[in-house]
Amino acid sequence: MKKQIVFAVAGAALLTLSACTQTDVVAKFAASSFNEVTKVADIASDDTFKGWTLSAPDQSATFLLSYDFSASAPHDVMLTTDAQPFIDAGLDVSKLPAGTVVDGMIMVGQSLGETKFSADASKTADASMKELIRVSRSTLGYHEAMGHYGIDLGNGNKFEWAKDLSANDKDIVFILDPQQFIDAGVDVENIEGWVYGTVKVMDENDNEIEVQKLLKPFNLK
Repeated sequence: MKKQIVFAVAGAALLTLSACTQTDVVAKFAASSFNEVTKVADIASDDTFKGWTLSAPDQSATFLLSYDFSASAPHDVMLTTDAQPFIDAGLDVSKLPAGTVVDGMIMVGQSLGETKFSADASKTADASMKELIRVSRSTLGYHEAMGHYGIDLGNGNKFEWAKDLSANDKDIVFILDPQQFIDAGVDVENIEGWVYGTVKVMDENDNEIEVQKLLKPFNLK
C-alpha cells in the first residue's frame, strides 16, 4: 500500500511567494543556511565535476553544485543515486532518457547557463551557493511553513535543506519525480531506501495541492 506521508517541498516552479518575501528570504539566508548544512554533512570538492558534492550520510545519494557554470558537465546542479535499488524494483534502464543512468548511477539535473563564477566559488560551498543565487535566483525556492530551502533540479526533481537544523528533523532531502521510473517499469512503492508518498506543495496560484514523490530524507544532527 502506498505510504501516506505529508511533506512540504520547496521549489521555484511549485512555490509562489511575494517577490519581496522571496528575495529577502532566499537572497539573504539560503547561502548561510546551506553553509550550516555543510558543517555537519559529508561535502567535498570535485575537480572532475567542477563543483561540490554533498553526500547522504549512508552515501546512497549525492547533491552536486557547480562552482563554475562555464566548466561543469553534464549539469550545473545535479542529484545522483545508486541505480541498483531501482533495477531491483523493476527498472528497465533502456526506457529512461539517454544519460539518465551512467556507470550504475541515476543522474538528474539541469544546466543553468555558461556564466563563469567568481574565483571564490571554488574555495567554499557557501561562496558557490551565493553565486548560484546571483546568476540563477529562480532555481531556488523557500517554503515558509516547513522552513525548507530547495533547488529545482528540473522535471520535478529537487534537493532541499532545512533553514534551521536544530528545529527540523529532515535536514536534507533528496527528491525524485516518480513518473519516469513508473514508465520504465519500476514498482515505486518498493525501492529500497526511498519513500513513495504524498507531498504537499503550493501551485502557481498559491493553493496547496498534493503530488507523489520519491523521498530520501536525512537528519544530520
